[in-house]
Amino acid sequence: MSKPIVEVRNLTKQFGDFTAVDNISFDIHEGEILGLLGPNGAGKTTTIHMLLGLITPTAGTIHMFGLDLAQHRERILQQVNFSSTYISMPYSLTVEENLKVIARLYSLQNIQQRIDDIIENLEMGDIQHKLTRKLSSGQMSRLTLAKALMTEPKVLFLDEPTASLDPDIVNKIKAFLKEYQRNAGLSILYTSHNMREMEEMSNRIIFLQHGHIVAEGTSNEIVQRYGQRDLEEVFLKLAREPKTQ
Repeated sequence: MSKPIVEVRNLTKQFGDFTAVDNISFDIHEGEILGLLGPNGAGKTTTIHMLLGLITPTAGTIHMFGLDLAQHRERILQQVNFSSTYISMPYSLTVEENLKVIARLYSLQNIQQRIDDIIENLEMGDIQHKLTRKLSSGQMSRLTLAKALMTEPKVLFLDEPTASLDPDIVNKIKAFLKEYQRNAGLSILYTSHNMREMEEMSNRIIFLQHGHIVAEGTSNEIVQRYGQRDLEEVFLKLAREPKTQ
């Protein structure tokens, strides 16, 4: 197996008396898609925010590319990007203008060619000159994904990237992401509440519940370990287990 490009050790985040993430450790290997699975409130978003340097861990360490995130945040984040259905972009700009702003913030070269390529790959030609405030939720999801891929990151965090998209676009985007990931050797942390999508996209999965990692492995390994028919049944079983002290 390839070397870890992301190394998380004993990561903990407390908000007052509440522990959102409790002493978790995991790796993401170069060229791997790691699925992060768990019900709402399990600690997934808090984990991603710590990996992005948006919030400071209470304890533990995060290393990317062999560097400590706490000490080399700017250098690391130049090679990392993030897409989520829960972020917004300036509403007064068009889709293309928003992508140009991102490109200039990252000092990218050949900006128009990059924009044209990503718009073609994500089938956004019909909204290229549309104001962002007029986008549907599905169109906004594609824009945030385009924003993340524009910078050609080495590590990509995708938080429900296909939410709000119709099945045809979902299928095309999954195929595009898999091809892009293989060709670029991209490492991805992927979250979704669609169990079939998690099975299709992830090389490995970690299941987070009450801030703890409670299962880890391929989807088949996890299903067999819990004696269920599929990953959805495992999700329901683990999500319904009471929190232990």
